[in-house]
Amino acid sequence: MTDQNPSIRFATYTAQGQQHYGAITDEGAIALDPVFPDWPTLFDAVAAGGLAQLEEAARKRVVTHTDFTYDMVLPNAPRILCVGVNFPDRNAEYKDGSAQPEYMSLFPRFASGFTGHDCPLIRPPESHKLDYEGEVAIVIGKGGRRIPQNRAYDHIAALTLCNEGTIRDWVRHAKFNVTQGKNWDRSGAMGPWLVPFRDADQLDQARIVTRVNGEVRQDDRLDRMMFPIRREIEYISTFMALRPGDIIVTGTPAGAGARFDPPRFLKPGDVVEVEVNGIGTLRNTVQDEAI
Repeated sequence: MTDQNPSIRFATYTAQGQQHYGAITDEGAIALDPVFPDWPTLFDAVAAGGLAQLEEAARKRVVTHTDFTYDMVLPNAPRILCVGVNFPDRNAEYKDGSAQPEYMSLFPRFASGFTGHDCPLIRPPESHKLDYEGEVAIVIGKGGRRIPQNRAYDHIAALTLCNEGTIRDWVRHAKFNVTQGKNWDRSGAMGPWLVPFRDADQLDQARIVTRVNGEVRQDDRLDRMMFPIRREIEYISTFMALRPGDIIVTGTPAGAGARFDPPRFLKPGDVVEVEVNGIGTLRNTVQDEAI
């Protein structure tokens, strides 16, 4: 089983008004973008298969920043695909009598919809129905098409966490899509960092917990997913070639705020934490958009 606090972590962050990427230690950040000018962003390093080189370089260097702000971990990721309704209790929350679907639900999110660790989720004036969804996200390291399940994990470079913040009433604005409710600027968060993927236990034995103001709202195991991550990679790569740097947000357990009676949506001052053993904790506050 992996450690709760992984020793090697890579993040995108801002220090003294300049964005960097590097390794995160208990003492601070080790900037690596100056070391690898051919990889100006962390996404470029992932796309080039360079995480092992980043790790080697970080072990030879000292902390360069102790005062910094986390950014969305891959702020220039061009393709983020999310899996919806992927836990059995989550499916039951819909109370429509439906059995497990034959195929997974998918929708896109864009990097502009995410902020970084310890930054506020933004509640827009158009709706106060901002909700949380704690999830694990995988980052593709090796591209491919029609990837079989028994080789799916070979295509993962790293893991991170996602609070897939959702404006609930806006996902109902149209008959067949949820895209507009899922992509409000800075309504969700991704990070704090990337943890290199090393073995199956990092996913197969992982437990995900989401807390709001310290209260557990979501608590489940990834091995209970209706569509396991191996199947997600197989299915998605059937219709589109996966590329290094692609992000798949794998699904959220039951317990989102919209499913309480009455609903318990996020409000300014709330603190939301998404925790997964072996990856870490993604923490965000909530504030209203300044207009």
